[in-house]
Amino acid sequence: MSVVLACDLGGSSFRAALIDRSGATQAECAIPGPVLDDHLDRSEVAAEAWWTLLLQAAGRLADQAPGLFARIEGIAICGVTRTQVFLGHDGRELRPALTWKDARADAAGARLRETAGQHSEAGRINAFHPLARLAWLAEAEPADFAALAQVLEPKDYLNFRLTGRQASDPISAARLVASALPAGAGSLLAALGLSSSVIPTLLEPCEIVDSVRAGLPAPFDRLAGRPVFCGCNDTWAAVAGLGALRTGYAYNISGTTEVLGVLGPAEIEAEGLITVDWGGLWHLGGPSQNGADTAAWLAGLLGGQIGVGQQIESWLAGRRHPQPLLFLPYLQGERVPYWDPNLRGAFIGLNRHHGPTDLAYAVLEGVACLNRLVLERAEAALGRPVGEIRFGGGAAANPVWAQIKADLCGRPVIVGSAREPGLLGSAIIAWTGLGQFASLAAAQDALVGIARRYEPDPARKAAYDALYALFRRSEQALAPISTALAALARNPGPLPGLANAAAEP
Repeated sequence: MSVVLACDLGGSSFRAALIDRSGATQAECAIPGPVLDDHLDRSEVAAEAWWTLLLQAAGRLADQAPGLFARIEGIAICGVTRTQVFLGHDGRELRPALTWKDARADAAGARLRETAGQHSEAGRINAFHPLARLAWLAEAEPADFAALAQVLEPKDYLNFRLTGRQASDPISAARLVASALPAGAGSLLAALGLSSSVIPTLLEPCEIVDSVRAGLPAPFDRLAGRPVFCGCNDTWAAVAGLGALRTGYAYNISGTTEVLGVLGPAEIEAEGLITVDWGGLWHLGGPSQNGADTAAWLAGLLGGQIGVGQQIESWLAGRRHPQPLLFLPYLQGERVPYWDPNLRGAFIGLNRHHGPTDLAYAVLEGVACLNRLVLERAEAALGRPVGEIRFGGGAAANPVWAQIKADLCGRPVIVGSAREPGLLGSAIIAWTGLGQFASLAAAQDALVGIARRYEPDPARKAAYDALYALFRRSEQALAPISTALAALARNPGPLPGLANAAAEP
């Protein structure tokens, strides 16, 4: 039996699996991700820590299934995006990578928008945009900026460590590539004093970066010469693993954070959503800052004593108060559709009789309300509703959350049979690249199965429509207060307790 090594670098863990030609997982492991250096608007991590995770995960698989490990035919890695690894000319990282949460480039992004003129990328520049991150680097750390040679995504960095070649794919690098397009006096990248050479060679996800080089630490010393495929970001791979990488489909990936989008045949725009050419399919949607991590926050806040998933399920099994709560899920600012690092979360409507069950429902419904907002904007731009939402990630194992999403969004929610669609998507990349399938579509048809289907409950429509309307009103009312509170964090004054909390994130 031949297998591929499929890897998924997530926001809070690293997963790896040996997956055969039928899409069956023969061996799998998960390792907690490195602790991010988070404090206020800072979020960074050493890219070297991801390489250590890859070595550890592969080592565990080699120990679990040594025979299968020896029969690996290829390697494909997907990973978190909106995260920049800055390399010098010697291939070493100049400083820790800026993660998807880092908001220090907010002011630099605002200045860039003012000077970008009519450039097509101008309206997309925000604190999470790679160009804004580069502008921040130039201002805050000029020595590192001057030494910059390449900007890589996390999975590109791992591919580089495996092969010695720096490359990316046009989907993961789309925003950086767009910044290098000429307009008027020059490109936005050139306006920062950078050439397009900071963008690595671009390959399609199923193309080979190079072979695993000789002399690597165990267990990759056993895989020298095996092809490493370029791969793509974790969202693209998970969408493939759900069988939704085709026109007319919607998807919702709920991992540490959530991503929701639709795929269409033509380029369209919608306020606050990301439009990217996914190789002939046009993606409209994008990532939020909340998801399973929001549920984990609630479990920690309330002192849950068991695993997060079990804890949430136990609270959902309790009795709910007739008066619902509203929850604004903006615990870390927000990306799609607001791109505002200063948004803050809130529970609204608390009374003395509310308990953990009510808070748990409010958190799940608050995330689903944001799903609905993104879906509404995407469908309005498409000019038609989608027929279903393919749902994957850790939260898809919770039937209550899947039903809430179906009821609030008013669309069937379909859960794929792959427990880890990102891993299956990486395997689809590798097997397609190896020639096992004629196309990605053929690979999806052959390897993706459906586990469960959740239909919207008509009896809940009126109540959820009313709750969603209140959610939207609450967002609009509290956004200015969020901005003011975020400003206080930067200039807090003599509030009690701050001396002891100065080092807290």
